[in-house]
Amino acid sequence: MRIAFMGIRGLPSTYSGYETFADAVGSRLVERGHEVLVYCRAALFPQHPPTYRGMQLIYLPSLETKEFSTLSHTWLCMLDVLRRKTDIILVCNVANGFHLIIPRLFGRRTAINVDGLEWKRPKWNRWGRAYFRFAAHMACRLADRVICDAAAMTAIYKREFGIDAATIAYGADIERSRQPEVLQQYNLEPQRYILILGRLVPDNNADLSVRGYASVRTDMPLAIVGDANYKSSFVADLHRIADGRVRFLGHVGNRDHVRELYSNAYAYIHGHEYGGTNPALLTALGCGTCILALDTPFSREVLGDDYGILFRKEPAHLAEKLQYVIDHPDVRDRYARRSPARIGEAYTWEHITDQYEDLFRAMLEGKQ
Repeated sequence: MRIAFMGIRGLPSTYSGYETFADAVGSRLVERGHEVLVYCRAALFPQHPPTYRGMQLIYLPSLETKEFSTLSHTWLCMLDVLRRKTDIILVCNVANGFHLIIPRLFGRRTAINVDGLEWKRPKWNRWGRAYFRFAAHMACRLADRVICDAAAMTAIYKREFGIDAATIAYGADIERSRQPEVLQQYNLEPQRYILILGRLVPDNNADLSVRGYASVRTDMPLAIVGDANYKSSFVADLHRIADGRVRFLGHVGNRDHVRELYSNAYAYIHGHEYGGTNPALLTALGCGTCILALDTPFSREVLGDDYGILFRKEPAHLAEKLQYVIDHPDVRDRYARRSPARIGEAYTWEHITDQYEDLFRAMLEGKQ
């Protein structure tokens, strides 16, 4: 099969969800004998190599703003892909739902991975949220297959839009610390810090985590890895409310460093609210991290009762759970030891690639 990926920033990636997904699944599809094209936003890559891990990279321009970077790039991708032979066009991001009208008019097979509930994210104004709702509706009408990354998300799409979406989660690798000395660059010590990692946007609730941590009795610093990719008053407010134990490390683009930060954390706080099966949560599991996660249907689906500690959307409740884990290192160690087993059960990249390959073959055979 010849498969085109679009709707992402491009490759190679660091730890962004869609890019990690495209890297992991695309490279495995190549290993299985398929041809994979990946569209990249040219402005984000100072160098433009033609291939990466066997995948062909295609660079097109984009309007690099918060609102239009993805939308502008995907329009050009849709026009470009019409002149190329493809069996399947895999589109990432529900924002691109309306763009599917182009391949639909030309009879090209498309699948869209819709990711999270974008129309509920507080970072968008009401017009942005209205657009995402419209785009989700169009995705359900124009794509040959809609893919949700969690059973809870599939149920939402059934209820909201009346479709039977495919359910294919993200994946992760099982990894261990190999270079703990990397932590010295961030002034951190193994098992002596609490970690937050992800984009600093309101629906990831870093502010709740900072407020909860503020009342915890510990000398372990709170290390915050990530930033917003646009000027953000939310990030400015985070700096204002953080106490002296909080360390803002910014974006960490080195994958090996990201692995070490996860693997050596005493605990990881996961505050993501609307994103379905979250890649950061799976990475934390794969790295053997003790996880405290915001109680959402998506976190419950991944962690169940055995693989993490859930907290309500209240700083005091997070503080209570975090204090307990700090005061009871045996509990922390028990969760950390269990974590990788959850990846082996349901979230290996080989298993996820199997599911995509089966879906694409069914689409070519005209099955739904």
